[in-house]
Amino acid sequence: MRAPVIEVPRLSAVPWLVHGFGTRRFGLDDLKAEAAKRKATIVVLDQIHSDIIRVIERPPARRIEGDASATGTPGLLLVVKTADCLPLLLLDKKRRVVAAVHAGWRGTAQRIAERAVAALREHFGSDPADIIAALGPSIGPACYEVSEDVRRHFRDAGLPGDPFSPRRGRPGKFRLDLAAANAAQLETAGVPSRRIVRVGRCTHCDPDLFSFRRDRDTRHRLYNFIGILAG
Repeated sequence: MRAPVIEVPRLSAVPWLVHGFGTRRFGLDDLKAEAAKRKATIVVLDQIHSDIIRVIERPPARRIEGDASATGTPGLLLVVKTADCLPLLLLDKKRRVVAAVHAGWRGTAQRIAERAVAALREHFGSDPADIIAALGPSIGPACYEVSEDVRRHFRDAGLPGDPFSPRRGRPGKFRLDLAAANAAQLETAGVPSRRIVRVGRCTHCDPDLFSFRRDRDTRHRLYNFIGILAG
């Protein structure tokens, strides 16, 4: 049986780090149990498909909007929820800082991955060349059909690379590779390609993962998290 949480070996090798990409067998109660075991406080933003990055120094007194969070404070567990969108976990071992990013097509079109790297650089002095980026499960290009208006958003934003391919027999429809689009942004921001790790599992194809496009379920989400261990 597969584990309820997908871990990335390069991140698991860091002794002071906790992280994971949750499956459908890792719910909110499991997340709370993980946080309690690690003596950590969960930080979840109200995700609005934006390019807003929140730098978190202490547990927020109230829920705040945004689609990425970053911290250098031990004992905070940064969480993003997904069900087809791409979760990204960023780590700078030298500066001991982390970030969690929610990248749907709207956030991707607004360069949220690139902006998250910039936030680590500006607020913590991170060198992008030192960052490890883990790209979690998301809907894959074979399953992700979008219209010309989405492609136009990317084109108008001048994003690097071309993550679109025409859908045969479907004029005006395209396949979108979210992981490739965000990897291109990370490289543009200075993260070396060798430090970008892709989990590569498609939420739409994998029954162990939640997919909004497949299930049309607005209630269930995958919990993806990263944090610096206290003590």
